[in-house]
Formats: sequence, structure tokens, C-alpha cells
Amino acid sequence: MVETLPQVTALLPALVLAATGLALLLVDTISPDARSNTSMAVVSAVGALASLSVTVWFVASGTGSVDTGGAITLFADAIKVDTMGLFFTAIFASVTALVVVAAHDYFHDHDNPAAFYSLTLFAATGMALLAVANSLAVVFVALEMVSLPSYVLVAYLKQNRGSVEAGLKYFLVGALSSAIFLFGISLVYAATGSLILADIASASIEGLAGVLGVGVVMMIGGVAFKTASVPFHFWAPEAYEGAPAPVSAFLSSASKAAGFVVAFRVFTEAFPLGMAVSANVNWMLAFAILAAVTMTLGNFAAAVQEEVKRMLAYSSIGHAGYALIGVAALTLDGPANGTVMGAAMAHLLVYGFMNTGAFLFVAMAERWGVGRTFADYAGLWRRAPVASVAMAVFMFSLAGLPPFAGFFSKYFLFQAAIDNGFLWLAALGAVNSVVSLYYYSRVVKALFLDDPETPSALDAVDVRPTALYAAVVFAAVATMLLLPGFGPVIETAEAAASALF
Repeated sequence: MVETLPQVTALLPALVLAATGLALLLVDTISPDARSNTSMAVVSAVGALASLSVTVWFVASGTGSVDTGGAITLFADAIKVDTMGLFFTAIFASVTALVVVAAHDYFHDHDNPAAFYSLTLFAATGMALLAVANSLAVVFVALEMVSLPSYVLVAYLKQNRGSVEAGLKYFLVGALSSAIFLFGISLVYAATGSLILADIASASIEGLAGVLGVGVVMMIGGVAFKTASVPFHFWAPEAYEGAPAPVSAFLSSASKAAGFVVAFRVFTEAFPLGMAVSANVNWMLAFAILAAVTMTLGNFAAAVQEEVKRMLAYSSIGHAGYALIGVAALTLDGPANGTVMGAAMAHLLVYGFMNTGAFLFVAMAERWGVGRTFADYAGLWRRAPVASVAMAVFMFSLAGLPPFAGFFSKYFLFQAAIDNGFLWLAALGAVNSVVSLYYYSRVVKALFLDDPETPSALDAVDVRPTALYAAVVFAAVATMLLLPGFGPVIETAEAAASALF
């Protein structure tokens, strides 16, 4: 049983990811001739799946849950392993496994693909640590562990001008946001005298509410950058479009979820609702405005795009707005606080599969050389029927159409927001979902209804990239399997979120 193991084993999911990344780096450094693209991809996938298996085992056995004694704290309370942290770690490990499998075919002709796998595993390690961080110092260090490999991954195609330019822009904006976030942490420390989340919540801030308020605002800015929320979103379309498509999938799904675990944990535990109201630091209102503006701008910007990859980039911004409802719709003594945050967590899990799958389909299209625009996807189902059906599943699920998993995650999220008195926010989310149906259906129309411009336009399409094809199909199957399994998912998420209140 998990309870009989040393407490440090609660960090096993993150340790497995870190050990896998170090092993890949060690082999690539010491014996570069012994490594191959296939062996590196297999080891990476095994490491990610092992981390996922351990995480699921911990959740199933109740590790860190209220029913089994509560969260496990380590290193002078700097780390706290609970159900929420494990839930997000499962998202990170799942997306990582899909991305490294797909990368096997995407980087088949790259000179040194080994660096990609180790950087991806290190970024995933940072995300897993971020999920269990209970100190603002650990939060910042873990964020940098995520960000630094991400900058390199975006610019990984060194011979591609678009990739290098995207990586440079991402690095410059990311460095600025990190500085703002760190300055916010320093102001919070100045006002409260602590970096541990629970100690910040209980600290006396008499006469220092203004300093604390400025610190909280700056931290909101850092979180908004990581989640690609308006007005800190402008890096995302450039980075996602210029980066290799597997990297775009990784950033838009796993990295975005990493930003949300910071928002969910830090703002509810370090600045609880009662403290925020008494100190006039209304971060809930700030997140409500961010959610409304982000989902609206993201969806309407996506509707006017002509390139599929760029459309998905803006679409991911819109989904950040939906997930922000998890903190925007919280109220003091709200009857559905745990429900609304749990629904947002469940939506991020569903989003992890359907959005990753959509970007990996784009990676397959790039591998085939069929082009970037909607018109280039015309008639693609004739050469790749299974992958095209999978893409249709992703598009309809992202749009929130029944009976797909995306519909249920949005339904529970909007219903919980209504129960907490945020009818306007739920209504705005529903309207934006209708708007999103327009541009998602354009992809399906192109795949199944449109004819290619020339009969030979699809001659280059080759279904041989087995690993990439398998990753896309598996993501679609996982999206569908979440339908019968959504009950336990939403219950676990709601239980994890309710423990914060």
C-alpha cells in the first residue's frame, strides 16, 4: 500500500520524469553513436507512461486525499502532494506521452532528435513539481523549469526562420513575464513575511494591504502569460505557428494546464476569498474580466484565420478563457466553489487529449507536406480516413457538441458557474462556443466535403508515419473513452478542488 512507503515516494511521478530525462541526456552525451530516434522515443514514452501509471495508482489509492489523512507535505511544507496535484500530473504525463510518440516520426530526419526528448521530459518534470508546489519560491523555480526548455523547443528547428523567430519572441516575452511574476512574489513576501501558501493566508497585513494588492496583480499577470490569457496572449499565436507542431501541442495543452494549477492553488490557498475581500484585493473580479475578454477575443480571432495551425492557436486562447471560469466564478461562501473549480480541472483534462490530438493531426499534415490552410486539407479523408475521422472528433469535442467529452466538460463548468451566481459568464461562454463551431466545422468541411484543387494534390500523402498516426488515433479514442468515464473524472476533480475551500 502507498501508506506504508516513505513519504518522499509521493514525489515519484515527478522523479520518474526527471530520471527519464536525465537518462536520455546521459546517453546522448556519453555515447551519441549508441542512441537512435526510435530508442529515445520509446524510452521517453515508457517514462511518461510510468509516471502516469504511478499517478493513477496514487489517486486510486487515495494518496493525499482528505479521506486518507489529507495532503502529504515535504521539505518544510514547501511541497504538498494532494489529489489536485496528482490530477494535474496525470494531464502532464498523458500529453507528454502522446507528444514524444508523435515526435518519433515528425523528427525522423532530424540530425539530433535526442535533445527534443530530454527537453520535453525536463519541462514535464517542472510541470509535475509545479502541481505540488506549496511555496511561492518552489512555484517560481518550477515555472522556470518549464519555461527554459520550452524556449528551446519552440526554436528547435534551427534551420527554420519561423521557428527561430518564434522562439526568440517567446523567450523575450517570457523573460519579462517571469520578472513581473518574481517582483509580485517579492511584494507578497514583503507584506506577509512568508512564502508558504498557508502562512501567507494567515499573516497579518495591517497597513500593507496596498503592497499585497500590487503583488497579487503582478502575479496575476505572470499567470495570465503562462495561460496565454488576454492581454498577455500575443506570444501564443506566433510561438504555436512557428514551433514544430508536436511542441505546439505540448505548449497549448500541458504548459497551459501548468499555468492553471498555479492559479487554482496559489490564489485559493495563499489569498483565500475571505482575506481577499477584507483586504480589498478582489482577484476574483480580475479573473472574471480576464475570462470574459480571453474567451471572446480568442474565439473571434480564430474565426478569421485561414491557416489551421494558427486557428488552433487562437482557439487555445479561447479555451483558456473557459478554464479561467474555475477561479473567476468563485464567491465568498459560494455553494458551488469546489464544483466550478473541479469542472474547470475536468475540462483541462478533456482539453489535453482533444487539443493535443488536433495539433498532432497538423503535425501529420506538415509531415505529409499538404500545406497549412483550410483549402490544403480538402479531400484529405480519401487518403487518411481514420486520421480524418479522429480530427473530426477533436473539432466537434472542442466546439462542445454532444455527445463528445468536450460537451460534458463545458456543461458542468457553465452549470457550476450559474449555480454560483455567474449566469452572465456562463452565457458568454455558451455564445463563444457557438462561434467556435463555425471555425471548427471549417476543418471538417475541408476534410470530408471539399475537393482538392488538383487531382494530384494528395499524391504526396503517405500514411506510413505509424507512431504519429497512432498518437492521433489514441488521442481520439481517449477523448471518446472519457464519455463513459466522465463521472469518476468530474467526481475526483470536484473532490480535489473542494479540499481547497
